[in-house]
Amino acid sequence: MEISQLFEFMELVGRLKHMKRTGWVRLGINDPESIAGHMYRMALLATLVDTKENIDKAKVMEMALVHDLAEAIVGDITPHCGVSVEEKHRLEDDAMIEISKLLGNKGPDTLKLFREYELRESPEAKYVKDLDRLDLIMQAYEYEKRDQRSGQLDEFFSETPKISHPLLSKVANEIMIRRAAAIASSTITH
Repeated sequence: MEISQLFEFMELVGRLKHMKRTGWVRLGINDPESIAGHMYRMALLATLVDTKENIDKAKVMEMALVHDLAEAIVGDITPHCGVSVEEKHRLEDDAMIEISKLLGNKGPDTLKLFREYELRESPEAKYVKDLDRLDLIMQAYEYEKRDQRSGQLDEFFSETPKISHPLLSKVANEIMIRRAAAIASSTITH
């Protein structure tokens, strides 16, 4: 890997620290999380993979850090952006090809990891998608709580039943229980 390519990669990744996630911006969330912040919490959660499971913890951590890397080039494309799912995948794959070229001999592995996540073709990819969903609902819960928007971010909680990993599903259910209590409490006080 050449130093100039590593420098360019660092600049590219640095963008993610400042790019706000589109869904939160669209809804006018004050001080919304960055793409890098989302990826960071997912990577930290990935460290908690139970070693008794047939899931490669290191691979899950890497995949969590790579899953939204293409957004440094294409941005955070959501269903509300008017881009078809197929076009979104094509744009992101093209971006990952460009990014992988900056990584020398590590590039093919990074691209493979990204594509594996996109296709959900391994237990690790399925786990990382569950982490992605879990982080989304936790973030929505945090915004509802922080901004006194109790019950106003329903669209994000529709991801809860899609979480299939038993432990992550239990965490998601805990979030939903706490959210329901917060909504009930805000209804009583208003």
